[in-house]
Amino acid sequence: MSNPGLERRLGTVDAVVIGLGSMIGAGVFAAFTPAAQAAGAGLLLGLVIAAGVAYCNATSSAQLAAAYPTSGGAYVYGRARLGPWPGFIAGWGFVVGKTASSAAMAMTFAAYAAPPGADRPVAVGAVALLVAVNYRGVSRTAALTKVIVAAVLAALAVALAASWATGAAAAPRILDGGLLAHGWYGILQSAGLLFFAFAGYARIATMGEEVIRPGTTIPKAILIALGIAVAVYLAVGATVLAALGADGVAATAAPLTAAAGGWGWAGPVVRIGAALASLGALLALVAGLGRTSLAMAREADLPAWFAAVHPKYRVPHRAELALGAAVCVIIAVADLRGAIGFSSFGVLIYYLVANVSAFTQPGAQRRYPRALQVVGAVACAGLVATLPVASVLAGLGMFAVGIGYRWLRLRRAR
Repeated sequence: MSNPGLERRLGTVDAVVIGLGSMIGAGVFAAFTPAAQAAGAGLLLGLVIAAGVAYCNATSSAQLAAAYPTSGGAYVYGRARLGPWPGFIAGWGFVVGKTASSAAMAMTFAAYAAPPGADRPVAVGAVALLVAVNYRGVSRTAALTKVIVAAVLAALAVALAASWATGAAAAPRILDGGLLAHGWYGILQSAGLLFFAFAGYARIATMGEEVIRPGTTIPKAILIALGIAVAVYLAVGATVLAALGADGVAATAAPLTAAAGGWGWAGPVVRIGAALASLGALLALVAGLGRTSLAMAREADLPAWFAAVHPKYRVPHRAELALGAAVCVIIAVADLRGAIGFSSFGVLIYYLVANVSAFTQPGAQRRYPRALQVVGAVACAGLVATLPVASVLAGLGMFAVGIGYRWLRLRRAR
């Protein structure tokens, strides 16, 4: 008996909120520290570059999603436009990299919310809770994401108000040291770090099979969510620089908490906001992982067992349960509070495939000029070059394992 398909339940607001839940995650509370270490005040230029690259990638994803309104994102687009191997590489990079990212996000939540010594149990509990929410249907996922995004935006508003209202923030300090003090390489490094904060709009495309009127809703939702996220990041970046200066931002792991210190009660509010932001990003990751795994299983690039769709809740329940278990195992055995290098590598390869796929679309499917796809593809390749060598090697190892797995499967099938 064939599996039922997913059900279209998400409107434009739902899709926008899911994208925001992915982009306005823990990164907005912590990403500015390494960006300031790389570029000083030049992180603002890095943020503009990252937003420009994200826009190119977003238009490619929007154009492709309108033509291929099904689950899977760049995995589906790569298979349709470039062939099975490019599609597999995009899907493998997303699933493996984002599984590790999910574990890291759960640990980030626990770092803010758990009592000392209870980080791992709390992280595992968070994963179990969010998998349970996703299991009950995409409408539940969207509803919880709305609550989380509203709370996070409120916490950010408190932090920004505390910084400016108490006089801690001073506009001249924003450019302290100059935008080019660390050179263009440092600015590009900061762009690479900040780009990943914007990568969540892909979650909208991976859920294309559950969006109402996907041909119009997905392109609109992707660009609206990205525009809101860019505005939020610019406001936060300018505020922490105005309050702490570039050296002060680089020296603290929690720049927003430090900037809001003028109101004593604002610090706990910011910490709660950071914990909820981690939870929101984790919720969107779990949803996106399940849908991409479903698409790969339908094409036998993952075990067919993952292709099952729950007859009542209309979600890829087996894929979500298996991936949730994998995330919990990773949390139990690994230390993932630092950056997941090969996840960053995988995200850039994912969008590289998306840009090249969009470039090949015929005129009847085109919404944006090919120049945007060329800029997006070149930028993705360029940002890969700014990653640390260890991250690049880890990413290459991840793809080598996936390519070996698919080659062996195809050989056995023959």
